[in-house]
Amino acid sequence: MDRKILIIVENLPVPFDTRVWQEATTLAANGYTVSVICPKGKGYDKDYELMQGVHIYRHDLPAEGNGAVGYAREYLSALWAEYRLARKVFKERGFHVIHGCNPPDDIYMVASRFRKKGVDYVFDHHDICPELFEAKFGKTSGLLYKSQLWLERQTYRHCAFAFVTNESYRKIAIERNGMDPSKVHILRSGPRLERLKIQASAPEIRRGRKYMVGYLGVIGQQEGIEYLLQAARILRDKGRDDIFWGIVGGGPHLEALRRMAVEMGLEDIVEFTGRVPDDVMLRYLNTADVCVNPDEYNAMNDKSTMNKVLEYMALGKPIVQFDLTEGRFSAADASLYASRNDAADLAEKIASLLDDPGRRAEMGAIGRERITSTLSWEHTSRALLSAYDAYFTSRGL
Repeated sequence: MDRKILIIVENLPVPFDTRVWQEATTLAANGYTVSVICPKGKGYDKDYELMQGVHIYRHDLPAEGNGAVGYAREYLSALWAEYRLARKVFKERGFHVIHGCNPPDDIYMVASRFRKKGVDYVFDHHDICPELFEAKFGKTSGLLYKSQLWLERQTYRHCAFAFVTNESYRKIAIERNGMDPSKVHILRSGPRLERLKIQASAPEIRRGRKYMVGYLGVIGQQEGIEYLLQAARILRDKGRDDIFWGIVGGGPHLEALRRMAVEMGLEDIVEFTGRVPDDVMLRYLNTADVCVNPDEYNAMNDKSTMNKVLEYMALGKPIVQFDLTEGRFSAADASLYASRNDAADLAEKIASLLDDPGRRAEMGAIGRERITSTLSWEHTSRALLSAYDAYFTSRGL
């Protein structure tokens, strides 16, 4: 087989980016020659590395942009580095496809430089950038917002076909961007079961409390962790001093949330672990009685599939989250759904589950079964392999 793919991702390093790493290693394991271009960061600082058959090229990247000038500087720097490294990869081993992972929606510009060499662009739609902009800045107008819509349209216009994470994103590809439905493939980011192993709980994590509520994910401004802290405060004010809250993950909002927890008088029952290795993450989540996804309702979160929900399900954990379209699709009856952006209802749903061990066990089993039968990477990755097999077969490769 002589099928060669270059994956470009700008916002996270590989292998830290779980979706990209699963795609890359799955393709490599199935006979594809796979190269990846990504930024440095989060402990991955080598310029070049060969891991599990994947050739990884990394570049420096300025700090995340702030405002039009900052974003322009970040994006232009990344585009230049991606183009420079793509030329290097093309010379060293070649590629037939550039597989671009957003955000942002500008990697097609790199791919366009190789079109005359017979290289096609494939779009891997991770985040809907116009809605992400709205969630960050609260605007659906103005030049910057319109630029996100324009870049998204241009990306779909220039791709041979696209992968999207769910039905909501597929609808955006077809209805907002005029994509041929036959060229839009749903590739869900299912968890690998060999990574998420069910283990015995570690009671010492609970700091002497009877119950534990767990959270896993990025600690950013859009993750709604403020709702989780408000729920903790509401339950404590009602006399529930028997709950420990373990919040696992790192991100730019971590220190602000730690300060908020102290100001709310929650420092003795709320722990922010920061970024931790997988073995520590698994100890915390396996100890949790209930896991929470507090992402607030907005246009971005309502249409996006959250990996944390699928990871909770893989570990057999019952879930509480706000009532979001794709969150409800993922978890189905493995979750309770609080009224949107209502911390009091979130607290009530958490308490009701903690007090009902039978229901917790039933919901956890439902979630685990959904993962093992349908939503694990072993199942969802078939869309990746079948789409690429059809594409390369059509090219006679």
